[in-house]
Amino acid sequence: MVEENLVINNRIISHQGIFRVDELFDTINSTVTKLGYQKREKKTEETVFPSGKKTLIELRPFKIKTNYVTLTIKIRINLDKVIETAQEVDGVKRNFQQGDVKIVLDAWSSTDYQSRWGMKPFFFFLKAVINKYVYHFSSKDNFVGELKSDTDQLTEQIKGLLNLYKYQVAKEQIK
Repeated sequence: MVEENLVINNRIISHQGIFRVDELFDTINSTVTKLGYQKREKKTEETVFPSGKKTLIELRPFKIKTNYVTLTIKIRINLDKVIETAQEVDGVKRNFQQGDVKIVLDAWSSTDYQSRWGMKPFFFFLKAVINKYVYHFSSKDNFVGELKSDTDQLTEQIKGLLNLYKYQVAKEQIK
């Protein structure tokens, strides 16, 4: 029996304007890899409308901490009304995409203690009561803290990249 604990629920990152899809995915992939997660793509959908492309991508990178604990970050990327555009940045014309970006992050901690002796009904009950009321075992909390930290770092990397595009556009409009 796998016990899944939702640590972070629906952390939303929104952006409207120009961006580069390849740089966005490079940032996500490099950050996830640097944090020690294995990449896994759950689904990809792309639909073309007259107003632009709509792309939905779901990634589920995971990190196996022990034989019994796995950390997972669920990343849903929704790109809406995406069109190709060219902008001049620092005197060089670059190709960008323009549209709406919405990224939703969820963080999950999964434990599977099924084959351990502690899963006998009496021991499971005793462990749950002790963990809740007497002494809180910290090993699981360390993993939850690491998962929160990893999700925060990924969020800041994505926000930093998307804010960079806003800065580049504002800088060119001032000139």
